[in-house]
Amino acid sequence: MSVHLGSPFRIAACVAALLAFTSGTRPVEFTSGTPPAGGSIERIAELGTPRSAHTTTALPGGRLLVAGGMGPGGGSLATAELIDISSDRVAPLGPMAHARVGHTATPLGDGRAVLLGGYDGEYLASAEVFDPASGRFEAAGSLLEGRSGHTATVLPDGRLLVVGGVGRGWTFLASAEVFDPVTGRSELVEPLRRARESHTATALDDGRVLVVGGHRGRRAEMEVHASAEIYEPTTGRFVSTGGLGTPRHKHDAVRLADGRVIIIAGADRTDRNHFETTEIYNPSDGTFSPGPSMASSRYKIRGTSVRLGNGDVLVPTGARAAEVLDADSFTFRSVPGDFPTPYFFATATPVSGEQVVIVGGYDSRNRNTGGVWRYR
Repeated sequence: MSVHLGSPFRIAACVAALLAFTSGTRPVEFTSGTPPAGGSIERIAELGTPRSAHTTTALPGGRLLVAGGMGPGGGSLATAELIDISSDRVAPLGPMAHARVGHTATPLGDGRAVLLGGYDGEYLASAEVFDPASGRFEAAGSLLEGRSGHTATVLPDGRLLVVGGVGRGWTFLASAEVFDPVTGRSELVEPLRRARESHTATALDDGRVLVVGGHRGRRAEMEVHASAEIYEPTTGRFVSTGGLGTPRHKHDAVRLADGRVIIIAGADRTDRNHFETTEIYNPSDGTFSPGPSMASSRYKIRGTSVRLGNGDVLVPTGARAAEVLDADSFTFRSVPGDFPTPYFFATATPVSGEQVVIVGGYDSRNRNTGGVWRYR
């Protein structure tokens, strides 16, 4: 079984060694230098628990919630930590309601964050909310189907579109549902045309959601998709749109300032061939076209590419050097400040228009890192 975000659950069998780490109750503090002009990567802190396939969510007041993921030995974590960006300090939080890996976490308009699904030995349908006012996690309803490796995309009415992933019996899911964080209830919508995991789901300017690529099946039966679908909130249905020039999964996707969507990197069904290529989706005519290429190939990067305040796009993970897509020249440039090794299933979270924090991940030998880096 390949190790991927939606099926992290033979990860223990794939993890030969992870970083040893002893954490106390005191926060860890690092000092930061002055970044060079144009943006660079610098290491600013260390988590108490090295982790990957976790979530990192921006909270009010310049804080980041790091929750769950794969921990030492490959098991699902119920631990969470809080990063204070103003001081570059990391502090432990109380336990989550459930251990989770391959879940989603979404910031809500009231400052809380909602966590959906994941895996802890079983595929989870449960939801929980972290309230920064109390510093606690609380149960918050349930999905209709247990799943991990899914996506959760905010719709115009504030509800979350939950798409695909892997469910009970290691079934690749075509189902989708809309979760209401106010009531904690979910309702099924018309299913995808294809079951998908390791896909992307991107909100478009008009409120629709673009679902691209991914795969279904495993090993010899794996099919990596070139197809894409659009979710229409007004009808609750998915419709086909365009098609990638290259089938890909474990890629990323970012809506550009002009409303188009850039599909970034990924891999083929063998996971041995990783891509440095991109493709551009134009919602006005529903077509894909080739985009600019990066210097480095990357995969296992979903959710880590960030559009900056100036319209540039930062692609920080999956290779030793981060790259930035320049919005004016529409070409990639390398970012100073290499990572010690490529990290996969990390997170990258914007904390201001030009500042992004990269957290955790694992290396090519499946060893977790507790590293926290900042781009600015």
